[in-house]
Amino acid sequence: MSMTWGNFQAVIQLSAGLNVAILSFVDISLPAIKERRRVFAKARQELEIHRRNPHKRAPEHKESHTEAVNEMDRALFDLWREAANFESIEDSLLRSTGVFGLFGAILSLGLLWYSGYHYDEVIPVLGTVLSLLSFVSLIGAFLINFFTASRASSFAKRCNTLRETMRTKL
Repeated sequence: MSMTWGNFQAVIQLSAGLNVAILSFVDISLPAIKERRRVFAKARQELEIHRRNPHKRAPEHKESHTEAVNEMDRALFDLWREAANFESIEDSLLRSTGVFGLFGAILSLGLLWYSGYHYDEVIPVLGTVLSLLSFVSLIGAFLINFFTASRASSFAKRCNTLRETMRTKL
């Protein structure tokens, strides 16, 4: 038995709804990105507090403390530079989510419109392929945002580890 556009219309409706919802996929990665930025700002503030530590009064303590602060500053800067290099990639990945959503929404809405006019006709192979392609944009957008969130979370975790080291070493 051949499948008609009418039988398949619910799948196309699902694709259309989900592709319009892709724009909310950015909410997967935004909290992690904001957390990473907050953690880096907090680490910078803590380093400045350690830099001005008034308890180090003896010259030999001041020198070793200054060297330890400078070492932490270099480590924090290296981590920040690595995160900043990823930010440009991150921005383009987040923009591509919108492109995926727009492409998928246009494709699935077009298929939905077409299926309404050809409700009782058999779906050709191209129609099936286009319907499946409309779901690929969902997968792509989800993977992009999941990857971005995991990278941002990784940088935040590494920065928190550096903050812990700062607290114990300084």
